[in-house]
Amino acid sequence: MTPRPRSNQTGLIGAQELTAPCLVAELDVEKGVPDLIWNPALPSAKCIWLLVRMHTRPLGVIMMALPPEGLGKDQLVAGLSEGLGEQLRQHAAANVAEWPLAAAGSHLAEASVAPFIASRAEILAAAPAVTVVVCTRDRPDGLQRCLESLTRQEYPRYSILVVDNSPRSDQARVLVAQIRSRWAAIGYVVEPRPGLAWARNRALQEVSGGIIAWIDDDEVADRFWLAELARGFYDNPGAAAVSGVMLPAELATPAQIRFEQYGGFHKHRGFEAASFSPDTVSLQSPLFPLPPFGAGGNMAVDSKALGAVGGFDTALGAGTMSLASEDTRALTDLLLAGGTVVYQPSAITYHFHRGGHRALRRQMHGYGAGLTAFYTSILLSRPGCAVDLLRLGPNFARAAFGPDSLRGGDLPSDFPTDLRWANRRGLLEGPIRYLTARALSRWRGRTHATADRVEHGRVDN
Repeated sequence: MTPRPRSNQTGLIGAQELTAPCLVAELDVEKGVPDLIWNPALPSAKCIWLLVRMHTRPLGVIMMALPPEGLGKDQLVAGLSEGLGEQLRQHAAANVAEWPLAAAGSHLAEASVAPFIASRAEILAAAPAVTVVVCTRDRPDGLQRCLESLTRQEYPRYSILVVDNSPRSDQARVLVAQIRSRWAAIGYVVEPRPGLAWARNRALQEVSGGIIAWIDDDEVADRFWLAELARGFYDNPGAAAVSGVMLPAELATPAQIRFEQYGGFHKHRGFEAASFSPDTVSLQSPLFPLPPFGAGGNMAVDSKALGAVGGFDTALGAGTMSLASEDTRALTDLLLAGGTVVYQPSAITYHFHRGGHRALRRQMHGYGAGLTAFYTSILLSRPGCAVDLLRLGPNFARAAFGPDSLRGGDLPSDFPTDLRWANRRGLLEGPIRYLTARALSRWRGRTHATADRVEHGRVDN
């Protein structure tokens, strides 16, 4: 990838100009701006992707060119001012008396506890019990990394459940047993039917109630992840679901850069909280998840509300012919049932994007197939939505294919053509893939029910 000229004199660049490897870092400006940002472990990095926080609250991301000698304080402060100055000023105005950004990153004025931090303390004092569910299949290294991050959560009332989906080995079981020896609040169950939706629904059966938080085995959780998901429920009483933001854990390969250029998991959502409900239909229809309401790798649900709408469609999602969108369908069902879905970007997980081009191409294809499979599932289960879907057709065409589309409208000119076509091919294949997956799902459901009767309801724990 050939970088374009710098966007301005501060060294800020856009996603189109990212090159691999790119240094991924974060900075809480409450603690001041460092004299130098440089990573000797990644000397070839020519750019930096920087998550900017204040009082632990994420305010946005800036991307900057990274000189060989590192990024100095003066240039970093200039980049912060140019890229996120307004967000920083607004947060500072609400949380501290003074923040002299112009003074080359000098420390904050002495102040009492910031309201954002104080409000988190209130939330933790009334913290609802949460079950964190990790659905996994034969990825022990990623699972261990994920579970280790979960045991370090700054949250008082939570447990973890690992759902091992049609495993080909006992590595996940052994790993859970090892972690349980020092962190007891972790459980394990096998779901023999392959497919992420089957695994998610198994979790719904295993958890007695309350809030379920979902994270994938290729992610790690920020230490305040659960606290900030709880903030979404605290600030929106009665919410059916809260989704957070999934950010890159690394940008080490060209494929990881390409996925982030494509928008990653957070494109067009940014770092402002949002709430979706029947009152916001005019702003974004529950049948039009572009930009997304959230992603299944970082969301929490009221298990009772999700159970009331039937859980997850087992003909959608990873491990099925449909390849994706079981999470989108669940959030849409909650919205169509009159529920509220909250986007809470202060709840952060970090995702390890696909490292190779072929894996990314499969992922792009899967996202395309999953989207039109989602619409096929809606039409078959809710035929009354057909008129609304027809009305949304032009919006969908613009968002998926138009020159200013939500996904492809600002891609760099050298974005690989095969990735674009993989996504479009998936869009065309989605309906037939869903019909095939639906038939297979019904067969698996009948087969499992027969096995349950033979086994008298025995559960593999």
